[in-house]
Order: sequence, then structure tokens, then C-alpha cells
Amino acid sequence: MNYKRFIYQGKWALVTGASSGIGKSFAYELASRGANLILSSRSETTLNDIARDIRGRFEVEIEVIAVDLAASDAPERLFRKVNVLRRTVQVLINNAGFGSYGRLQENSLEGHGRQILLNAFSPAILAQLFLPAMVAAGEGAIINVASIAGFQPTPYMAVYGASKAFVLSFSEALWAENLNTGVRILALCPGPVDTEFFKAFGGQEPAAMGRRDTAENTVKTALGALDRSRSYVISGSPFYFWLSHSGRLVSRATTARTSESLLRPSGSQNHKRYINH
Repeated sequence: MNYKRFIYQGKWALVTGASSGIGKSFAYELASRGANLILSSRSETTLNDIARDIRGRFEVEIEVIAVDLAASDAPERLFRKVNVLRRTVQVLINNAGFGSYGRLQENSLEGHGRQILLNAFSPAILAQLFLPAMVAAGEGAIINVASIAGFQPTPYMAVYGASKAFVLSFSEALWAENLNTGVRILALCPGPVDTEFFKAFGGQEPAAMGRRDTAENTVKTALGALDRSRSYVISGSPFYFWLSHSGRLVSRATTARTSESLLRPSGSQNHKRYINH
């Protein structure tokens, strides 16, 4: 089936978690394709630095909105701020998120609560808020950053993996709901990416992580899949595609036990670290 390439020129794109990693790479790539940007993260100073650099490279407009999306009212506050700016978001990149590493009880209740709010609640609410205008216009795009961790249980990253499973399932459901609306929905499921995310492992990175892709390649993979109207895409080495779907061949218990052995912390050191992706 033939699909039209999505045109970004002149459209407004909202990128959450835009201050680093995959979100920052989305900002630069979308600007290179002519999109105007609304950049959001907790760090206004960093966002302003990025905006200044992008304006120097590309002829696009940029707005900066600093907000911590790990709060239950934050998505609606961001939506209201966008409306105050009188900008119509036609591309939504739900990238903000972070993970923790260690046994469930060794990490904080507050950290797990923030992780669920940021990784799962926030993209769901932002999609619900911005989707109606896209449907009314008959065109738009939402990319939700999930992970290969969403395809199977991830011991020692239990909350992170479960939150990404939510994002994957949610995105595929929205994709099916919007097949005839002109709005494209994609779950981006990266394998390991060379960002600061791996600081969460405190130098004890599990062997299962393997070779890392670049954030730039991850973003280009996502936009290519959006052009083909895919519901999801796994970026990185083909190995991660087969790894993500290997659970179909064995029992769920076997999948969980295998994941536990691959992700088990080395030695007796406990890890209670958090980092954005």
C-alpha cells in the first residue's frame, strides 16, 4: 500500500522532554524539515539554549514552555499555555519519560508515582487534549515514545517496562481508532539509545542492553515509519526486533525468568537511580 509522506513544513510540533536525548534530536530533525517548534521540559534555561541554536540554523519559529509533566495537572497546564500562545499543535511528540533500576521495594514510592505520571499518564492526557483539533483538520501526527521494554516484563525495571507497555498498547489502539481521520499515530520503541538514560544503571549496565543506537538514527526511523503509517516501529539493530517478539515462542513465565537473568544487577549493590530518556 502506498502512503503519502507527512509534510512538516509550516506546522507546529510540540516536543516534550526536548532538553536532551531523543527529544532534543526530534527538535532538530523537525526543524530541519521546516516545522515550527514548541519545546517543553523542566529546564527553561536548557530549552532556551537549544531554541537559540535551532533558530540560528533553521528559519523556524520556536516557543519554550517549561513544565514538569510528572504531576497530575501538568498536561492540562501545558495545553492551556499552548492555547494562550495561540498555536495549533499539528504534531505531538510525547517523549518525556524516565526509568529506575533496582528491586521495586528498593526505590521510592514518590519516584515510582512520578514515573507512572510522566511515562504513561502524561502522553495519554496530552493525546486526548490535542487530538480533537487534528481530527477536525483531517491531518496530524502523534508519536509516543515507548520502548522495547514494553514488549515483555522487565524485572528490576518493573515500573518502567509496565509504563512503556501501556504506551505501546495505547498508541496501537489510537492508531486503529484514527485510520480514517487523517491523523497518524505511532509508537516508537527504541532499543538502547546513546543518551543519559543509562546513568540509571550506575555503571552496572546489564548485558542485555547491547549496542546502542544514536538518538538521531532513532528519530529518523520514527519519522520514516510515520510516513508509512505504521502503528509502531522498533529502532536500532534488527536483533532488538527479534528479541522484542521472542516472547511469542515461549511461555510468559519463561519470558519473565529470562528477562530477570538478563537484567539482574551484578553483585549485591542496590540501584536506586533515575534518569530521563
